[in-house]
This record gives sequence, structure tokens and C-alpha cells, in this order.
Amino acid sequence: MLYRKIQPYIEHYLKSDSNKVLIIDGARQIGKTFIIRHVGQQLFENYIELNFIEDQNGPKLFEKVRSVNDFYFQVSTIAGEKMGAKGDTLIFLDEIQAYPHLLTMLKFLKQDDRYTYIASGSLLGVTLKKTTSIPIGSIEVKRMFPLDFEEFLLANGFNRFAIDMMREKFFACESLDVAAHEKVMDLFKKYLLIGGLPDAVNSFIADSNIVKVRRIHRDIRAFYADDAAKYESDTNKKLQIRRIYDMIPSNLENKKKRVVFQDVEGKRGKRFSDYQNEFEYLISAGITLDVNAISSPVFPLTQSVSKNLLKLYLNDVGLLTDILYGSNIRAILDDETGINLGSVYESVVAQELAAHGFKLFYYDNRSKGEVDYLIDDYDSLSSVPIEVKSGKDYTVHSALSNFVKNDDYHVKKAFVLSNTREITRNGKITYLPIYDIMFFGSTENS
Repeated sequence: MLYRKIQPYIEHYLKSDSNKVLIIDGARQIGKTFIIRHVGQQLFENYIELNFIEDQNGPKLFEKVRSVNDFYFQVSTIAGEKMGAKGDTLIFLDEIQAYPHLLTMLKFLKQDDRYTYIASGSLLGVTLKKTTSIPIGSIEVKRMFPLDFEEFLLANGFNRFAIDMMREKFFACESLDVAAHEKVMDLFKKYLLIGGLPDAVNSFIADSNIVKVRRIHRDIRAFYADDAAKYESDTNKKLQIRRIYDMIPSNLENKKKRVVFQDVEGKRGKRFSDYQNEFEYLISAGITLDVNAISSPVFPLTQSVSKNLLKLYLNDVGLLTDILYGSNIRAILDDETGINLGSVYESVVAQELAAHGFKLFYYDNRSKGEVDYLIDDYDSLSSVPIEVKSGKDYTVHSALSNFVKNDDYHVKKAFVLSNTREITRNGKITYLPIYDIMFFGSTENS
């Protein structure tokens, strides 16, 4: 079974006497249901799982439920023999966004306090906005992501002791030896191919067959693209969502990597505001990661966001490498000359930073250039610039150099991530191997 970092969080919640209902939010197909089911069945004698998408497409037992007693009655028709006491009965409300009225009911179910509850959902940001009575104070939303690189290492037999030693070296700015570096880089490149979607990872572990993995990637990508039809009634908006989603790989191959709004419908003068709901769907669904432009990097970064300069990345790097390279693994494993892996490296960094809880920004200044990522540093109350390099010229970064030298920005540290093995420093800039992104967010160095 795949280890997921969110498991202890779920266990702690279910063992506590929280006055809120925990909702695990995130894209479909990332393992939300599996991990909740695994923990729930371990901790509770009576485990009841209700999938509201299946109900919506089938008997519709919960479609018109509006009271706590009606809810209990419908549950009893499915699992009445398992409805014990609060301490031994868990009711898991899976895909709760299918019935927004049940989000409102969570408050009353918790107040009744007859059983223990946990929920999962997709598109909760969109769904909550459409819900007339949001149960603020009664729910806790925790976002889940595909497997990050550390989880991928563990899934592939890399032991915790080795990861802990790598972490210690990272914080001490000590490089791995050649053999260790090559082993980690080999697995990192495989992560670029496989990504972190559980079905793809399990398939790779079982068969080591890239064709089978790519088949899973294509099925999930099609599933994501088609899923909008279930939540958006406007046909034109569905087409625009699909168009924006399909544009992501080609946008990332452009020099600026930004979304060109006029390309969505081929109309000049279009802006972010013209497609705000469509972007909100893609981001809230968890199938894309948004990186917003900052021209004046004042802490906290969110106060300086420019929505009209937006980058979108797919939520999983494996989906991107499938689109770009298909089953030709040589492009990544062999560092083939002429293949620019810039968009792939930037995608995996976005995926790691998002999974570690960072809001994603990049620096864009017409006269001073562009830096790939900016993150908030709450210790120094300043921004931390991060540049991602896929080639050998990783010390060439004029925009980052100018950024660090700007006294108005109060930069305390900056990072360049690349294929290099050795960790070195030049002034405020630290050069790191690309895989060390897995430790950002661990403690003070990030």
C-alpha cells in the first residue's frame, strides 16, 4: 500500500473530539477515498461509506434529504446494522460536492453528535460559493495532492533512514556523494515520467511498463477534461474550460509560459475576468495549479497579485510528460541533447511546492526580467526567489541576480535548482540539486 503523508492527519482527527467535520478536498483520482477508507476501517468497528456521485447517478436516496432524521433513515436503508455508537461508528461522506445541501447539513449532523463523520470532495471552492448556507465553523477543509517526490521514493523502496539523512544534509548544505546522487536522480527522472497519481505509481511498481502507465495517464486526463460537464450547465463554458485545460502543455512550451487569454476563443482583448469562472473551476477542481505574477515582491506576496499574468500547470508531472514525450522515456532518462526539459522541471517544482502548502507566485517585471517562483518566508518577512534550471548553464540567471541585488526587495536568500550534485553558495544564492525541492517546507531553510 502507498504511504500518504496525510494519513497521520486523518488518524489524529478521527481520534480527537473535534467540533468540526473534516473534509479532504482535492482532484479526483489522487487517492482521497482510498486513504480515508483505509484509516476508517482500521479505527472503527462500524465503517459506513456513502458515495454521493454513485447515488446521484443511481437511486438518488440522498437527493432530497433535508433533515438529520431523514439522513439517518436513508443511511439505515443501506447500513442500518452498522449504525452503532459515536465511538465505534464512522460515516464517510464521499464526493459530498455532488449534493451541496449536505454540506449545509454537516453542521447539524455534528451538533447532533450521534456518529463520527469525515467527508471528501472535489470542487469544494466552487461548490461552497454556490451553497446558500455555508457551515463556517463546522467544517475543516484539508487539501490533498498526488504523491510528492518523498512519497514516490518511499513507494519505490527508498527507506526513511535514507530520506532523513538526505534531509539532514540539505539543512547542513552538504552534498550527497556521487553514488547516492545518481540513485536519487534516477528515481527523480522516473518520477517525472510516472508522476504521483496513485494508479500510475501502483502500475509502475507492479509492472515497470511505461505503456501501461501512459494508458492510465491518458484515461485520467480525459476524465479530468470531461468532468466539467457534470458541474457546468453552460455548454459554451464547458468548451472554454476544456480549451483552457488543453492549452496548458503548449503554453508551457512557450518562452513566457503564460496563459494567453485571447487564444481561448481566438478573440483579441480578452482578459482573465472574461474567463474567471472557467479558471476557478480548473483550479478548484485541483486539476491545475495556478501561479500568479508579482511585479513588486512585497511580503506577503498575495497582496501584489496580477491576475492578468497567469501561468497554469497540470496537477501531475506524469500527465505532462505523457503529452510531450509519450512512451519515449529516453528524452528524460538520457538527458538527450536538443530536448528542453524546462517546462517539465518547472512543473514538478510547482507540484512539490503546492503539495507542501506554498501559494505559488512568480516574478514578472518588464524591465528586470522573470524569476520562476516566489514564496513567502514568514521568518524574515520577505520573499524567497527560486529559479529552476534543466540545463548545464545553471549559474546563468540575470533576472535572479538583479532581483537579489535589489535592496528594495530585502531578499535574505534565494535558490537555484538544477541537475547539479554539489550544494554551493554564492552570496545570497544557494545552488541545489533539483530533488532537494522535496525538503522545502520542512523547516527553516525553505
